[in-house]
Amino acid sequence: MDLNADFAKRVVVHAGDAPWIASPMPGVDRRMLDRIGDEVARATSIVRYAPGSAFSAHTHTGGEEFLVLEGVFQDEHGDYPAGTYVRNPPTTSHTPGAAEGCTIFVKLWQFDLEDRTQFRMDMDAQLKAVQDGIAQAELHRDVREVVSYHVLEPGAVLTEDSAGGIEVLVLDGSVHEGADDLVTWSWLRLPDGAPLHATAGPKGARLWMKTGHLPFAQAPMV
Repeated sequence: MDLNADFAKRVVVHAGDAPWIASPMPGVDRRMLDRIGDEVARATSIVRYAPGSAFSAHTHTGGEEFLVLEGVFQDEHGDYPAGTYVRNPPTTSHTPGAAEGCTIFVKLWQFDLEDRTQFRMDMDAQLKAVQDGIAQAELHRDVREVVSYHVLEPGAVLTEDSAGGIEVLVLDGSVHEGADDLVTWSWLRLPDGAPLHATAGPKGARLWMKTGHLPFAQAPMV
């Protein structure tokens, strides 16, 4: 499957309105945002776990990065409440599930295969002081990408012109960017060379952002 696989194009998906698609595991559904491959895929998705559902134990050959949007994600290593950002690099393994249900934003097969940096963090705990109406936190940085979190007051303007592409997920609130109004769970991907100019709506916004990564996009090694 190829879905939004042309990384030279601007893409907007209002994932909050998209249909849920069943995964091979009962009780686990997906809203696919971009994808190269079938069940083993370079993929960006929003994934919903019904209460009591779980995936079987597996190893992340290509790495897994996720953000808990709602509820509490769980595995044998602990509980991950909403607002937790996690990086599980290649060679890590776990058995994920959610006793009470949860929803996560997840990216698969998008790591440097030599990366071994594993961590989890509370994003709000990383925020720095507000400047020009925006509190920001850098969550991760390496030679391929920068991952950040931004909390915008109403009317605040977030700009970004990093090389290598820009990807944004609206976690809460709304922003206007280009010709689009982006609301909760709207996902935007801008190609290399396209700047971001996002203005927060009347209730402000919380945004997750990744920059610099699109030149490294490729199909998974299977």
